[in-house]
Amino acid sequence: MASGGTEAFPDLGEHCQHRDCHQLDFLPFTCYGCQKVFCLEHRSYKSHACTNSDHNSRKVVVCETCSMSIETTGYVGQDEEAILEKHLKSGNCDPTKKKKPICPVKRCKEVLTFSNTSSCKTCHMKVCLKHRFPADHACSRGVSASSSSPAANGGWKNRFLAALVSRTAQECAKTGATRSTSPPSTPSVKAY
Repeated sequence: MASGGTEAFPDLGEHCQHRDCHQLDFLPFTCYGCQKVFCLEHRSYKSHACTNSDHNSRKVVVCETCSMSIETTGYVGQDEEAILEKHLKSGNCDPTKKKKPICPVKRCKEVLTFSNTSSCKTCHMKVCLKHRFPADHACSRGVSASSSSPAANGGWKNRFLAALVSRTAQECAKTGATRSTSPPSTPSVKAY
């Protein structure tokens, strides 16, 4: 069988080397695992059942003690348990690294990272961004907040409510002055 092409262009394209296909493909794919040529339909490792599909893949084993991932790609012929034992004896295995901090708010399972952590200015608790406001994390208003500040004893709420009441009272007075006390005039209806 010819390698590919047509009578006019014998070097153009190649035939798919899948056992049931042999389609002439003008843009063939060469498999990195088995080095055979395939058409678009059979180019994946799974579609042509490649025997060397993991030739370039990276393999990792995770340490149960410290949650560190250890690459096993370069250790051909070694068992995963032997690699984990070597890691334990190396001194790099630190059990304190396993626990990742989570948001202390009840029923929140968000892992605190550098980009999603907020520190409360009143109680200094580190929480996730969803619970960054004092009302969201039941802020205890610890001893670090000064008791003389209006925010510490709820004064800002009282000032806000007083301003709101005075504003609505002013608006009511303005709208009451513009309304006329006379009843609206009714249009006259003429009978024909």
